[in-house]
Parts: sequence; structure tokens; C-alpha cells
Amino acid sequence: MSSNSTEKEDAVCINEALTDDELRSILARVETEKDKETFGLVCKRWLRLQSTERKKLAARAGPHMLRKMADRFTRLVELDLAQSISRSFYPGVTDSDLSVIANGFPCLRILNLHNCKGITDVGMKAIGDGLSLLQSLDVSYCRKLTDKGLSAVAKGCCDLRILHLTGCRFVTDSILEALSKNCRNLEELVLQGCTSITDNGLISLASGCQRIKFLDINKCSNVSDVGVSSICKACSSSLKTLKLLDCYKVGDEAILSLAKFCDNLETLIIGGCREVSDDAMKLLATTCRNNLKNLRMDWCLNISDSSLSCILSQCRNLEALDIGCCGEVTDTAFHLISNEEPGLSLKILKVSNCPKITVVGIGILLGKCSYLEYLDVRSCPHITKAGLDEAGLHFPDCCKINFNGSINEPAVLL
Repeated sequence: MSSNSTEKEDAVCINEALTDDELRSILARVETEKDKETFGLVCKRWLRLQSTERKKLAARAGPHMLRKMADRFTRLVELDLAQSISRSFYPGVTDSDLSVIANGFPCLRILNLHNCKGITDVGMKAIGDGLSLLQSLDVSYCRKLTDKGLSAVAKGCCDLRILHLTGCRFVTDSILEALSKNCRNLEELVLQGCTSITDNGLISLASGCQRIKFLDINKCSNVSDVGVSSICKACSSSLKTLKLLDCYKVGDEAILSLAKFCDNLETLIIGGCREVSDDAMKLLATTCRNNLKNLRMDWCLNISDSSLSCILSQCRNLEALDIGCCGEVTDTAFHLISNEEPGLSLKILKVSNCPKITVVGIGILLGKCSYLEYLDVRSCPHITKAGLDEAGLHFPDCCKINFNGSINEPAVLL
């Protein structure tokens, strides 16, 4: 018998040699999604294993296709059905789809329904009844949803950690009460533009959800110091991001509560909170000096040189700062920090519509900001390209300067 014949007899098919668990172990070592897809092209058995082990999927599918997907991707953890705000398809995701998802993907932990305008409380009830392991839900701009459907989610998904409700205009304090009673592990809540939320809702939320790290109540115009202070006190050790854009009823009391309780704060947005004063911001800067990285306080009309110089001197890890339309700020704020060591960490600085800041102030600041990547000086009459060139200022190579709005702003938390 030839040696070639012997080799053929001794050869063993890999599918006969390896068990399903051993093949899964191999698949687990494949790093990229592209390589995992290639794994599934070997044969039907490998495709089946690749499908059952898949954790994440983005799709646009109706009930029939979703059922097929549920049969194939039995261990799916993350499902993304979000629609683009600019380009959505008709009819989009419906309550019938959510019913299939609730029954077909029992392991689901992350569900993105951003801008799925067709879903209603009926679909939310199905999610609450069927997805008990759900930890993250985004229903931003799902404008038909009310407290009724979302409360069913809160009741059925007790391990919910992340909930995004931007633009859900019918949401009221009732959903915050439901979250407080049922979702004690909640860490991230986005309520941007939910104008029916009041201090009572925030107080209810604070009584049960005391692990919140990220709270966005931008444009919640009925919220004031009382509600924000209750969150600061309850979530003192966890709160890192607080967004209060255009919450015009918020003032010093809330800032003082942050200073007293939340020294781990990393991001604060108080743009449009016109009652915030220098004294409150100086205390916050002193308390949060080691952790504060992003600060937006445009249109805080009471802010002046004293608080800005304190912020720049104390918060040495500050990376992004917006003081647009703070008309009382002058070059003096930068003079006061010119001899401080070490240098500043600022990467993004916005001083648009600050008419009292000049090329001199920018020059002083530039000497301390070797990491600057973006400078917004729109509508600053004393800061022009010609003026900066004449002063001989040298910006970092990567730095973009926005003089007239022609440069896109960087994608930052601000």
C-alpha cells in the first residue's frame, strides 16, 4: 500500500475530532467580527455554532424575520433596531416586533429603539413582561410612549442600569417613581427635553436610585435647586456627570450641594443657568479640583474673572471648558493663573461672544495649554486671525481655531 493511501486513511475530519464545546472555545479566541463571520463560512455546523454564540446584532426586520433571527441567534445579548432621525423607514419597528423580541430573545440585556416612532405602550409592556434580564434601553424620540408603558418596563426589568428617554414628551414624574421602587441599580438616566419632570420626580428618584453616575436633565425647565440637590445628596459617591442645560430655575443651591456632596464629579453642564454665581463656582472648583474634566457654563451671566481664574487654577485636569456669552470675563482671569504650575490640561476652550477677551488673554492661556486642540473665538471682536498672527502666537499643530463657524465642533461631552 502506498504512503499516500495510508495518509488518507489516517486523516481525521476536524468536525469528527472536535466537540461543539471545543469549537466554541476556538470561536471565543477569534477577536474581530469579520473573522467570526469567516468562521461561520466553513460549514453548516460552524455557522450554527457561530450564530448561537453571537452576542450583538443590528437589524431592520419585521416579525417574520425576527422570529428566524431568534431561532438562529439564541444567545443574543445586544439588539440594535435604532432608526436614523434624518432617514427612517416605514413602518419601522412596531409593537408586533417588540412582542417577538420579548418572546424570542430571553438573554437580551441591551435594546436600542432610538427614534422608533411607531412603538407604543403596548410594545413596552411586552418588553417588561418578557425581558427580565434587560439592563439598557434607549427609547429616545419614541414620542408615543407614556408613563404606563415605561413603568411596565421598570417593574419587569428590575436590573435596568441605563435608560434613555430623550424627547419622550409624555413622560412625567410617575416613571421616576416606578424606577425608584423597582430599579435600584440604575446608573444612567437621560431625560433631556422631558419638560413635565419636576422636583417631586427627582426627589422620588433619589429615594430609591442612589447609584446614579450619569444624569441628563437638559432642558427640563420645571426642575429647580430642590430636586437637583436631592440627587446630589443621595448619589454623592457615584455621580460623575450632571447635565442641566437651560434649567433656568437651577442656581447656587444646586451648585453648593454638588460641592458639598459630589467631589467625584467629572462633567457638569450648567449652560443657561443664569442665577449661578461666582462664589458657588469657586467652592465647586475647590471641592472637585482633582476630578472635574468637562465644564460648560455658557450664558451664566454672573460668572466673572474671579471664578474663572479659580477654576483654571484649581481644576488642573480640566480638558473642556465653555464660557461662551459670559460677557463679564476679561483677560484678567488668565493673568491670575499665568504663573501657576504645572500647565493646564485644556484641550477644548470655547469663549465665543466674550467681547472683553483679547489676543493678550489668549496668548497668556496658550503659554499654559500645550494640549489645546480646539479654540472657539466666534464673535470675539478683539480676536482675529490677523491679530493672532501679528502677536506671533504659536498654537499646537493639531489645534483648530473657529473664527466664524466654518469649523465643525469636536465631538465632546459639552
